[in-house]
Amino acid sequence: MSERRARPDAKNPRKSGWRRALTPPTAPPDKPPAPAGSAVPETEPVSIVQAALYRDGVRVSTPATLAETYRELHEQPSGMAWIGLARPTEHELLSLASEFDLHPLAVEDAMEAHQRPKLERYGETLFVVLRAARYLDAPEEVDFGELHVFVGPDFVITVRHGAAPDLSAVRHRMEESPELLGLGPEAVLYAILDAVVDGYAPVVAGVQNDIDEIETEVFRGDPEVSRRIYELSREMVEFQRATRPLVGMLHSLMAGFAKYGTDEELQRYLRDVADHVTHTSERVDSFRQALADILTVNATLVTQQQNAEMRALAEAGFEQNEEIKKISSWAAILFAPTLVGTIYGMNFEDMPELGWSFGYPFAIGLMGVVCVTLYVIFKRRDWL
Repeated sequence: MSERRARPDAKNPRKSGWRRALTPPTAPPDKPPAPAGSAVPETEPVSIVQAALYRDGVRVSTPATLAETYRELHEQPSGMAWIGLARPTEHELLSLASEFDLHPLAVEDAMEAHQRPKLERYGETLFVVLRAARYLDAPEEVDFGELHVFVGPDFVITVRHGAAPDLSAVRHRMEESPELLGLGPEAVLYAILDAVVDGYAPVVAGVQNDIDEIETEVFRGDPEVSRRIYELSREMVEFQRATRPLVGMLHSLMAGFAKYGTDEELQRYLRDVADHVTHTSERVDSFRQALADILTVNATLVTQQQNAEMRALAEAGFEQNEEIKKISSWAAILFAPTLVGTIYGMNFEDMPELGWSFGYPFAIGLMGVVCVTLYVIFKRRDWL
């Protein structure tokens, strides 16, 4: 293992150079396409997105393998290596750890995704874990990626787990500003931080639009809105886990400005990134609170709707009972004369009233008295 080279001194960049570096490029290609018919070396690991060597902010070489990167870095006493990996193998990470004296704990974290955002310093090497996010318009959901960054005196290693973030834009932006890239690995780290934080802005806008749509669906009575609120709330929990630790991480970096001699222009732009992170974190907190309030309102509206439906069912049942009472009352009233008429229609010879001259008026009067009595009773009980 060769001795690590000290980072070269660099002149302070011009402010215009910083502005160009932090402006999104028009064409962000990360790796130039291979010529037609050219063969890719079999020794090139597929996880290497791009490896490049820089001297004084200018790319001087684009090695195809890690071995070539190590060799050319040793041949460039004032150079800086920027190695980009996507889901690297354990062998590749162990090779990097051996070459650049990476701490075993940091290497172990880089092998596994699902790490929380953090900033750790191992001697002269910084290990940074970032959670990037992007908003997917078609499914209307937030996709999270994970990025591990090793920053040493003369190297920057990025290990990406997931589709986000797109570091090719960061590399292209930095290469367009040699005076910025000439500041060394610290400038690359701050540019990566700025890209990750700027990537949160479209997510915030997309989530705000989703919340506006959810509010409309809630008051419209959409039955599927509860599921959408729950899914978006889960995404906001993940978003909060990605943004909240960044506030403390950036303040830790700012606290080490004097100790590690950070360039003044870098300090200004790091403070700007910290402001953006704080603003994003506050927006995410407000989103979680808004979704909780919307969920409460939706539950209240659903309860009110259920109560209204129960009330309507009760009223319908009450009206049905009233109709049944009326039908039953008139059936009882009509049953009384039917009973009397049935008895006197049996035609037995020994019925005493059959030979009585007042038998017919008596039967008719009995029917009338029974019907009137039943009518009065049902009327007093509000059945009629």
